[in-house]
Amino acid sequence: MKYIRQTIATLVLLLAAALPATAQTNGSNTPYSRYGFGLLSDRAQGFNKGMGGVAYGMQDGKELNAKNPASYASIDSLSFLFDVGMALQNGNFKQGAMSTNAKTAVVDYINVGFRLAPKLGVSLGLMPFSTIGYSLSNESHINRPTGEVTQTDTYSGDGGLHEVYGGLGWAPFRPLSIGVNAGYMWGDMTHTIMASFSDANISSRRRQYAASVRTYKVDFGLQYNQKLNKHNRLVLGLTYGLGHDIKTAAHYYDQKIVSGTIANGDTLSCPNAYQLPHTYGVGLTWEHKNRLRIGADYTFRQWDGLRSPIVQENPDGTQSYVTHTGDFMNQHCINVGAEYYPNRDGLKWRDHVRYRLGFGYSSPYTRINGVDGPTSYLVSLGAALPIVNYHNNRSIVNLALQYEHVKPKMAGMVTENYIRLNIGISFNEKWFMKWKVE
Repeated sequence: MKYIRQTIATLVLLLAAALPATAQTNGSNTPYSRYGFGLLSDRAQGFNKGMGGVAYGMQDGKELNAKNPASYASIDSLSFLFDVGMALQNGNFKQGAMSTNAKTAVVDYINVGFRLAPKLGVSLGLMPFSTIGYSLSNESHINRPTGEVTQTDTYSGDGGLHEVYGGLGWAPFRPLSIGVNAGYMWGDMTHTIMASFSDANISSRRRQYAASVRTYKVDFGLQYNQKLNKHNRLVLGLTYGLGHDIKTAAHYYDQKIVSGTIANGDTLSCPNAYQLPHTYGVGLTWEHKNRLRIGADYTFRQWDGLRSPIVQENPDGTQSYVTHTGDFMNQHCINVGAEYYPNRDGLKWRDHVRYRLGFGYSSPYTRINGVDGPTSYLVSLGAALPIVNYHNNRSIVNLALQYEHVKPKMAGMVTENYIRLNIGISFNEKWFMKWKVE
């Protein structure tokens, strides 16, 4: 127990050291991150990035699966798992005849896991929940007695939410395992609209919407492992994420800017401005001869009816910052993926290279000026390359190439296309092995 306590303390310190660097990256440059909580994370890891993010029914003792904490119960009794991933992305944004590209690189996730006791696994990790990042501008012209004045409106946003969690997975009896992730979620969300003028005698106006989110997050998981015969098994996975009020105030600043200095302004606050949705997931995975895995997941996020803050014009000409409903809509996600393992008993390196492919679909969760947001389609190809002691399926490099197409509902809105390279390194070390000396 002393060794386990020391190990946990070391892991906590490692995660704490990683928080500042991870929290400062957002990996987003989409105008659609202006709405809601921004661009939601897929929460996939190295092993399933190449499989379209499918995870709920994935159960393997040599890989970490944070999307269903029940999977921790299957962690190998001798193993210590460490998984870290990053993403390199090129995005193309097209609106009418205009097109632009943007590149980003971001640390994606950090997870560790090990067996705490028989049939009881534990995981600690740091993962993104959402990202916000964009910068847009447009010009308009105003006719004044002194001549034409150009007004430039700049829209910018930055921030996102992050989650640090601790999870347990327990198998009370052979075919069933249950688990829970309990986490702390935090982050800043800032959206700014700056109106400036070509005439220096006209003051600029800055409107800013800001919130600092601090709340808890709890997710539950269940897996049922049914062996069909000698060569086939099915794993059913169920998940539930607890929806709740976020006791966080949002703030609205309306400021007059003269020579780069705030001359005057108003500040409005909206208490209890946000809520997290109830989230339900179900997945089924089929495994054949310990060489082929095919899985499918469905996720439902109950966003419809959740509140968000809005500036309201009062009859007396004043403004209030209040909550309202109507900006969110229920979200549906489908993920399908497969993995092929040539020969687990093979003697050659190529026998242990795993090949993956997948597909993902996500409906929007926000409305934009009363219109449904964009729909996302994703296809992925991946491979797992052994780097250490491949005969025992130890440490590997997970590579996944993804193409994502973000399609708006209305003509004239921005269409996005992404090429994304995900790189994950999974270390599987036998820390808990008892050595015998003769």
